[in-house]
Amino acid sequence: MTPPDPLAPLDLAFWNIESPDHPMHLGALGVFEAASATAGAHAADLLAARAPAVPGLRMRIRDTWQPGPGLWGPLSFGGATREPAPRFDPLDHVRLHAPAADFHARAGRLMERPLERDRPPWEAHVLPGADDGRFAVLFKFHHALADGLRALTLAAGILDPLDLPAPRPRPAEPARRLLPDVRTLPGRLRDTLSDVGRALDIGAAAALSTLDVRSSPALTAESSGTRRIAGVAVDLDDVHHVRKTTGGTVNDVLIAVVAGALRRWLDERGDGSEGVAPRALIPVSTRRPRTATPRGNRLSGYLTQLPVGDPDPLSRLGTVRAAMDRNKDAGPGRGAGAVALLADHVPALGHRLGGPLVSGAARLWFDLLVTSVPLPSLGLRLGGHPLTEVYPLAPLARGHSLAVAVSTYRGQVHYGLVADAQAVPDLDLLARALAAEVETLLTACRP
Repeated sequence: MTPPDPLAPLDLAFWNIESPDHPMHLGALGVFEAASATAGAHAADLLAARAPAVPGLRMRIRDTWQPGPGLWGPLSFGGATREPAPRFDPLDHVRLHAPAADFHARAGRLMERPLERDRPPWEAHVLPGADDGRFAVLFKFHHALADGLRALTLAAGILDPLDLPAPRPRPAEPARRLLPDVRTLPGRLRDTLSDVGRALDIGAAAALSTLDVRSSPALTAESSGTRRIAGVAVDLDDVHHVRKTTGGTVNDVLIAVVAGALRRWLDERGDGSEGVAPRALIPVSTRRPRTATPRGNRLSGYLTQLPVGDPDPLSRLGTVRAAMDRNKDAGPGRGAGAVALLADHVPALGHRLGGPLVSGAARLWFDLLVTSVPLPSLGLRLGGHPLTEVYPLAPLARGHSLAVAVSTYRGQVHYGLVADAQAVPDLDLLARALAAEVETLLTACRP
């Protein structure tokens, strides 16, 4: 039997900042080709049949009220553990819905609903298409269960197996000591003091980041707890063309596209973009390449002001590229975007008592989330049906109106937008603005 696994501090933070109006789950809307009218029902049966074989999908999160062992054990009071659900039923998690003419509209309403906290916090909603030519699956995972990379690993466990080459054998790891070597204690103490100093630096940077803020009312509207989602796919070759012409990285171009789309969107809705430079939190995975399997979140972040007020598309891209270069030079452990690392310095009870305060403070820290979720380049399938589109969906924190997630898959870049439905009723307009901004950059790159 799998023993209980205490939640890491950042996982615990995500678990405790959730409220009924601000669920902390991430998601992905995948669209599949359908060979028949029964393809959706068959897909739901497959997902339910495969889920019990994926250990991570059987894990629930249970609050604990007992201190742990050791000198620092009392600080673990009020924490939570990940443990196998005693009565796991996949039918509680996989649901087949009536045919949908608009996958994004249906998925938006489903994203509003928090996950059940007394059972493994994930769901898969199968949406047959109204025209029988497609069906969609909306995956939802609580952020305390998985970050984007871990969620991908869990979802892949219930899709069709990929025909991959056998992994190369890894060298055997040396045996671990059960007790620490006393000779290492001075070094460990220095590391701990260094961590505390870094935490103070991060906190100071976060406080300074609230100065000289130039956001927009569209991004600072009161939250209603409602959700609307939209998605758009653009050609990856177009993005590569811009990158090769201007320099930098694909990610620089994708972020600059968001800045330009926000400018176009604000101007078209009549809000105006002049002087606007919202702060975008750009999460950075600190997970090592071979550690995608371990549970929980391994995240830091970069905080970057988006040059929405700049009318020149190439100048916007240059500003984004320079800002991202500065962030990378400093590293993910420094700067205002690394506030997530402070979670490691807060005891469990602090996360429980301070969760609502942290949730409310997110609005003071950044204006919108722009995150990238990696996907395999190989084609994914479910029941033999090819996955043709996949739109990642980020959680929407308290006080925020918009979150942007992006993935590249099979020659396409898929932007997934999540917004407060009352604050941003025209989300489709922003989705179209993303596609238009790619064309604007292409035109600007032509001699």
